[in-house]
Amino acid sequence: MKCLGTTPPFRNQDGEILPTSIAEISYVRLGGFDQWVMIRGENIANPILILLHGGPGFPEMRLFRTFNAALELHYTVVYWMQRGTSKSFDRRMPSSSLTIEQFITDLNELVDLVRKRFGKDNVALYGHSWGSVLGVLYASRFPEKVAAYVGTGQIGEWAAFETTSYRFVLAEAERRQHRKAIRELRAIGPPPHAFWDMVVERKWITNFFGVVRGMSLWRFARITLGGPEASLFDLPNILRSQFVTPKVMWQELMGVNLIEAAPVLQVPVFFFIGRHDRVVTAETSVAYFDVLQAPSKTLIWFEESGHEPPAEEPAKFNALMVELVRPVVVASSS
Repeated sequence: MKCLGTTPPFRNQDGEILPTSIAEISYVRLGGFDQWVMIRGENIANPILILLHGGPGFPEMRLFRTFNAALELHYTVVYWMQRGTSKSFDRRMPSSSLTIEQFITDLNELVDLVRKRFGKDNVALYGHSWGSVLGVLYASRFPEKVAAYVGTGQIGEWAAFETTSYRFVLAEAERRQHRKAIRELRAIGPPPHAFWDMVVERKWITNFFGVVRGMSLWRFARITLGGPEASLFDLPNILRSQFVTPKVMWQELMGVNLIEAAPVLQVPVFFFIGRHDRVVTAETSVAYFDVLQAPSKTLIWFEESGHEPPAEEPAKFNALMVELVRPVVVASSS
């Protein structure tokens, strides 16, 4: 069951819809399958920002809408649910299409679509976690279409962060003397993990630290399923996409190494890194940043954040996206 949802228009003080604005939701044919895309912006003359969520299969649209809607005043924001994710989950989609290469192809079709529609030469990309892999690989392949790249939960070498994440959560379980966690974590052993072993490790990270630092699982669920764009009817596909999509892709993901695959980017780069990220551990993000070559690169620490800086320190994230990133994007587009 597809639940398109609705999204409120931008209005002036008299309640009239702003003629320069856009607020729409549709299914867009990308890579041969319909995928959910929402586009919102107060002024379509603003630069385009495409949000690449994590996972794969982890929808973050409602987190962005809850904490980062202010960006819609400064960008035309494209919220895309990637194939195999929530509203874009389709049981008819063959598992053979869940590859990194296919996601790059889907993204390229989306980029070309919005560039043509809004008359722009390029777009800004924001990638979180798995989305940071997709964003970097896309920017590496199509630099002429990317004005700037911003990454959080930035992956460098996938196997490296899995190893450091496991070590950390096991040490935390031992510090807390949590016998069940210790037993389960020792049973799976250190990476490389099979998919379901990884699920066990992530379970304990979530148990100890939450999905979003400082946010209860109940509040996270309410945000994810709340608002006019979302629906309780999304829940079955959200649950399916949490396991089906990453399980299919797991072996390919474990082999990702951006240090080797994308040591050079020909676009301005920004890493916004949560100091307390226990999933994609911060030291592995920094290891990639240190070797990455780009026309300009900036790393900013989010001292109160874990894996989700946009939701954990939204005021800081939004301000940086407007005051630091946007001028670079505008200059790259001119």
